[in-house]
Amino acid sequence: MNHPAVFDSRDLQYKKPYGALPCGKEWSLTCRPLASEGFTHCSVIILREFAGREIEAEMPFSGLWEDRACFSLSLIPFQTPELVWYWFRFWRDDGSGCFLDKTGYRSTGEPISWQLTVYEESHTPSWFGEGVTYQIFPDRYCRLFVPDPSGLIGDRWVHEDWKDGPAWMPEDGEVKNRDFFGGSLPGITSHLDDLVALGVTTLYFCPIFESASNHRYNTADYTRIDPMLGTEEDFRTLCARAKERGIRVLLDGVFNHTGSQSVYFNADGFYPSLGAAQSRESPYYDWFQFSDWPGSYDAWWGISTLPNVREDCPDYVDYIIEGENSVVKRWLRAGASGWRLDVADELPDTFIEKLRSAVEKTDPDALVLGEVWEDASNKISYSHRRKYLLGKELHGVMNYPFRTALLNYLLGGPAEDFQEAMETIRENYPPAAFFSAMNFLGTHDTPRILTMLGGCRLPEGRDAQSTFHLSPAQRQAGLERLYVAAAILFTFPGSPMIYYGDEAGMEGAADPFNRRTYPWGHEDRELLSWFRWLGQLRKNRASLRRGSLRWLEARGSLLAYSREIFGETTVTLVNGSAQEEFLPLPEEGFRDLRTGELLSGETALVSPYSVRLLGRG
Repeated sequence: MNHPAVFDSRDLQYKKPYGALPCGKEWSLTCRPLASEGFTHCSVIILREFAGREIEAEMPFSGLWEDRACFSLSLIPFQTPELVWYWFRFWRDDGSGCFLDKTGYRSTGEPISWQLTVYEESHTPSWFGEGVTYQIFPDRYCRLFVPDPSGLIGDRWVHEDWKDGPAWMPEDGEVKNRDFFGGSLPGITSHLDDLVALGVTTLYFCPIFESASNHRYNTADYTRIDPMLGTEEDFRTLCARAKERGIRVLLDGVFNHTGSQSVYFNADGFYPSLGAAQSRESPYYDWFQFSDWPGSYDAWWGISTLPNVREDCPDYVDYIIEGENSVVKRWLRAGASGWRLDVADELPDTFIEKLRSAVEKTDPDALVLGEVWEDASNKISYSHRRKYLLGKELHGVMNYPFRTALLNYLLGGPAEDFQEAMETIRENYPPAAFFSAMNFLGTHDTPRILTMLGGCRLPEGRDAQSTFHLSPAQRQAGLERLYVAAAILFTFPGSPMIYYGDEAGMEGAADPFNRRTYPWGHEDRELLSWFRWLGQLRKNRASLRRGSLRWLEARGSLLAYSREIFGETTVTLVNGSAQEEFLPLPEEGFRDLRTGELLSGETALVSPYSVRLLGRG
């Protein structure tokens, strides 16, 4: 049977290797137009974006394949990292012809190019992508006693009742986030065995450094654990006991801005030393960009409580990155195993590159992960194309495209769209970055996944959202979808990340209602059991930790794929339709990993709106 494609960037018959290309490695291309079209010549047009160069290379005729003419070329064109765009031109001996881009044959217009990511091979820690991540908003996970906030930075107050909802009313026109619940590092340490039961291997903490707010993204002192969370010794103890259980700690690095109340800016004069807002003689004055000192300055999204720092200031770079006892080095030595970079889009490439170098010199197996909401391989921020994944900056990124595509599918979108979104990421990312993506269903910046999967429209306004809960029918529908979502999360390449409480059935709209306290003693036990089983399944099956990805079905409401390595195969079968469906298997001899049932044949029956996980080997 004739292959219908003239060129398919995802088929090894047309392009090798699959996806991104390492520097200095061979790149092979083949085009197969119909011989009846009479094309006698073919060339590839290659645009090197970072180098600002365009070249055209003719692809020699390499013979006939059934009714198609083949044009092939192998070359080693890239010695340095690059973002490449390419398309093809065909012509006949009489000069007539056209070009081929992702939309098909064209004779006019700007080409819709294929992308090729050219990256420098480098070490990426395997422990992250192979493991399970758990995100904790530290103030809301577990408290051992009600703390006293007096004498601390910020006008803090503490909820007596752990079951309270978070404060959300503006004060003087501003939401100050000064209500605390008293979750602590020792509280987290006391639940490490519960995290082991979930299969967790990485703990990702929202910021833990001294800060005036409960979210702590307005850092007051990078060198000090917030006293309400505990001490540096508490942090070291947590890291040590976590490592004894095979769990590493990933810290949130908020290095684009500080808090206006910080020791560095000190707008309120809380600290005895001089901040940049108090004196031009402050050692921190050059960290900030004032247009009219002291009251007018560059701030993150114009929020005055979050003054931006100058990441090109040598003293700031030394303090955060390069000094002997810099912030990133100090906390790695204290027990952390890596950094997640907040708002990575707003950190210069040179800053991230220096940070990764310092991290790897301190701990060669430490991780640098970035908060990027789009495809990180071709991201443009502030009119600048980023180089996150080209080998010297980020090991991986938060995979928001995964969440977006999965939500769309689970709420009725076609499986083809999920497959296409994920194949785009797989094709564009270096393999190590694809397998080191942080996949998730929700974070501290998104509504709770159960609320989203309830299929309801969230009310507008914080007043309505503060008391919003799913109806019993909506909750049941949300739970049905969440069981499926969790199975896909745990069986897809990358590190599945659980946002604390999602496994317990927590609901909540947007911030701060997605940041309620963990419901100790009131968890949805069946849902929690499902998450625990999935965590242990991933731990026990190498194919789920590092196996290749093979799509078996993506059609309408039906989705099936397998993960394979060393003779072991795990298959995920999802039926989003209202009737029973038979979904394909790659071969015979599978068993249901939940029930132990042995299957015969190369298809498996899947109930409506459900998932089956099957294994072989």
